Amino acid sequence: MARVKGGIMANKRRKYILQQAKGYRFARSKKVAAAREAIYHAQLHAFDHRKDKKGDFRRLWIVRINAALRPFDMKYSRFIKALAEKNIKLDRKVLADLAMNRPDDFKRVVEAVK
Repeated sequence: MARVKGGIMANKRRKYILQQAKGYRFARSKKVAAAREAIYHAQLHAFDHRKDKKGDFRRLWIVRINAALRPFDMKYSRFIKALAEKNIKLDRKVLADLAMNRPDDFKRVVEAVK
């Protein structure tokens, strides 16, 4: 049986690992061992932070809504409670977008709640 050397597959593996580490700094983008470890940790954090991102955006929307409500002498918590009582089903993402990009429409929502 002929001898098969593993150079082609080894190079392919190394190239794939370094391709995944593209954009990393210093040894992490050049050396396979460092790149492999960096990729491992990056993937771990990517999973966790996908979950965190949802909470981060919710906090951002709440801050934006609260800031937009202040000129109307209203607080966020009272506004959300009033929305629920009036049975207006707009989520925080939509409300924050209205507050930033369409202040006239947001004003109408606030007046409907008051």
